Amino acid sequence: MSQLDYYEILGVSRDASEDEIKKAYRKLALKYHPDHNPGDAGAEQKFKEAAEAYDVLRNPERRAHYDRFGTADPSGMGGTGFNSAEDIFAQFGDIFGDLFGFSSASRRGGPRPQQGDDLRYDLEISFREAASGTTKDLKIPRHATCPDCNGSGAAKGTSRVTCKRCNGSGQEARRQGFMSFIQPCQACRGQGFTIPKPCPRCKGQGVVQVERELSARIPAGIFDGARMRLRGEGEAGVHGGPPGDLYLVIHVQEDAVFERDKQDLIYAAEISFPQAALGARITVPSIDEGAEPLSLDIPRGTQNGKVFQIRGKGLKYLNEERRGNLLVHVIVKTPTRLTPRQEELLREFEQISSGERPAGEAKKKEESEGFFDKVKKTLGME
Repeated sequence: MSQLDYYEILGVSRDASEDEIKKAYRKLALKYHPDHNPGDAGAEQKFKEAAEAYDVLRNPERRAHYDRFGTADPSGMGGTGFNSAEDIFAQFGDIFGDLFGFSSASRRGGPRPQQGDDLRYDLEISFREAASGTTKDLKIPRHATCPDCNGSGAAKGTSRVTCKRCNGSGQEARRQGFMSFIQPCQACRGQGFTIPKPCPRCKGQGVVQVERELSARIPAGIFDGARMRLRGEGEAGVHGGPPGDLYLVIHVQEDAVFERDKQDLIYAAEISFPQAALGARITVPSIDEGAEPLSLDIPRGTQNGKVFQIRGKGLKYLNEERRGNLLVHVIVKTPTRLTPRQEELLREFEQISSGERPAGEAKKKEESEGFFDKVKKTLGME
């Protein structure tokens, strides 16, 4: 078959894509499948030719060599070819699995090791725990390998028995019209074995429900909605497969003092009007447990809504030593209830600010400069 035109056999152009080549081969494989054409030597030949064409054109290097020299074999002897339909089934098991409902692995039969399922655990922590990091003791319900039978499912002193119906393959053939299908063995349900005497503890399943106790270290600076992966802490594997993983989904509670913007903390500091006008030194709480409050100087003339930054006093970045900042949002508080004297002083201030002088009052320069001192005293700031 060395002189065959592989593109012509598959009915595709010479610049056909890999998907187009695969699609064309699937169509021909179904059309000329031996089960579809029993006893038809011509159909079997076309089945082999299509397989050879696909085997060459699906490989970029062999296809390039074929396009240049007319053969996919550097020796010039043509393609490798296939001696039988079984050779083709073995080579392209994935193709025929898509066509006829079984995989290449299922043709080989027998149970395969399977990784256990992953588990999810929702863990709620406080804002302060998220800031400093913490360790949580967890109890996770999951399936684990049965300790009595070591996962075999058979009672102590007994063992599994190879299925006589499928000879341990876990598969059996079934014909429907001209088509052959491979399906899981009905006797052993695809396991390839039977268990005459099941383990009393796990009822032959090989796994049991347990409550796994473990400690999880929550790093400082973790955020709400973060997912932590604990390898091997999920469900037990099947047929000797590895266990799955455990995913912790972190839920961080809100805090009564701070808000958060990524690794920055936001604190709302209320100050009085005289403090904003004259300047003041205020204290700001720290997120660090046991730490002294922080001092912040408010300059004269600070406006409502001004944001001050205290560097390095925010939250830690995950797995780093550096930290975000503490943002102090200043809110100038307006008094809602005034004493007669407080109201008198504020009206005096308003008149001075507008360039007016209170009627019948002549003040010296040094007396006028002490006005705010009187305001502070009257408003209870001293």
